[in-house]
Amino acid sequence: MSAKNYKPARRVRSSRADGTPGAVFELGRSLPVALFRASHPRQAVLVTLGLTVAAALAGRPTREVGLVLATALVGQVLLGWHNDLVDADRDKSHAREGKPVAAGYLEKGTVVFSIAVAALLVIPLAISHGLTSGLTWLGILLIAMLTNAGLLRRSQFSYLPWMATFGLFPAFLSYGGWGGDGAGGPPTLALTVCAALLGIGVHLLVSLPGLVDDNKDGTTSFPLRIALRTGAPKLMVIAVIYTIVVGAALIATALTVGLVQ
Repeated sequence: MSAKNYKPARRVRSSRADGTPGAVFELGRSLPVALFRASHPRQAVLVTLGLTVAAALAGRPTREVGLVLATALVGQVLLGWHNDLVDADRDKSHAREGKPVAAGYLEKGTVVFSIAVAALLVIPLAISHGLTSGLTWLGILLIAMLTNAGLLRRSQFSYLPWMATFGLFPAFLSYGGWGGDGAGGPPTLALTVCAALLGIGVHLLVSLPGLVDDNKDGTTSFPLRIALRTGAPKLMVIAVIYTIVVGAALIATALTVGLVQ
């Protein structure tokens, strides 16, 4: 990445014993900050908050809400690192900003190790919800990682994995319980459908910043196909309105129909 595209958050210059200036330490390139940036923090926080709030509104005990928060956060951070690792070469070719792996100041080996550590954390966290709920969460992560690796990602059916993962969120919550104790049953069909439809809206919104690069690469993803017909500004409006409407329908369904059948 060129110097004009990268702006470090802060520089700290050390001094040698004789008083001469030492090396420049760039805080923005430090390992903790780089790992944070590579984790797709905004998406990780939003998904985690959404699931945590949903668990609280469903009446789950405080310790179970905390377990949902921890499981969701670790899983989302893992997916963010995996996405940046898989896309490193592509991000570098397009000189995309805010990509530490592509910029070269976060080594791929470090990201692989971090993903492994996150996996070792998320598996027991997931199973702590009970076997059915835990396997559902691990299935969500598997689908997302396969999508990162290219499954339908650049095809006209790119929305399907997003529908699948979001559609499984209610099942993760409905079957969950502390160690499987007090676990519920299958989620209501209406809530599952609304959650899956919400996945399409999130897919459109997340894809907006990369549409130009996708077009250069000759991909035919679902958001790009729409953008080529409507233009990116109109797609953004459509995506925002769609997501708000579906989100409202999801909330209304949760309040009226409930989470568990």
